[in-house]
Amino acid sequence: MKKFTFIIVSLFLLAQLSFAQEETPKNWTSNGTVGLNFSQSYLSNWAAGGDNALNWQGILNYSINYAKNKEKWENGIAFKLGYSHLGDAKPIKTDDQIELNSLYGYKASEKLFYSLAFSFKSQFAEGFDYKNDSTTPISKFLAPGYITLGIGMEWVPSKIFSLNFSPLTGRITIVNDQDLADAGAFGVDKATYDATTGAKLTDGKTSRFEFGSKVSAKLNVDIAPNVNFSSKLELFSDYLNNPQNIDIDWQNLITMKVNSWLNANISANMIYDDNINITDKDGKVGPRLQFKEVLSLGLSYNFK
Repeated sequence: MKKFTFIIVSLFLLAQLSFAQEETPKNWTSNGTVGLNFSQSYLSNWAAGGDNALNWQGILNYSINYAKNKEKWENGIAFKLGYSHLGDAKPIKTDDQIELNSLYGYKASEKLFYSLAFSFKSQFAEGFDYKNDSTTPISKFLAPGYITLGIGMEWVPSKIFSLNFSPLTGRITIVNDQDLADAGAFGVDKATYDATTGAKLTDGKTSRFEFGSKVSAKLNVDIAPNVNFSSKLELFSDYLNNPQNIDIDWQNLITMKVNSWLNANISANMIYDDNINITDKDGKVGPRLQFKEVLSLGLSYNFK
């Protein structure tokens, strides 16, 4: 409940700060959405069985962009945090995202820009494999964290689509937890141990550097009145280690507006990262296609 209160207060304060800003200076544009999605059920003497449940998800998306002459600078943040509370059991995390993106572009031609792209990704709270253990975290804030910086070209053929190719891209994976680093989580070098005594000889690395190329494609289109579809596909290849294994991050969102403050959302996120090992139901360990889908109905407010 403390985390629930914290996220609500944080979203409210961020919205108030946005409302309090002076008129956006010339050459700058900004917009954002703050929302709370939830579902709830309450049972009392219910013969068919069941338990009380509360599911909630806080969302904040905000972008601020600059454009003048041949230059542009696009910045965006995406925050999500969601939990499911079932009876008196420990809350289960259902969604968690911190993502910051920034792209500087200088026009080379009508539809092409030289680009410098930066991104940061992580999460707010600890994550668990609830099927096996709800006390030992398998992820935390900055475990992992991803920092990416790339130089390349952006192609913008229309207002609804853009494609950025960065053939010179550095990516740092951060695992700011020694237990996870010792286990080699998220692709960092794991700790070494004495074969006889089991004593740790060297700590696991808390970071991993990759150098390669990145492609980012974005689509944002109204597919029907009050229905918007947005999609972002990111591909990354590490020149230094198995460049044929392409990391994939594909985010999709359909937003259906009921009115100015009520909407329904369907989001789907697919990730494949060759450096992340996942244990399947048969006990086999290796990279796996990760998939997450969220259907939500809730309150939202758009602001500038």
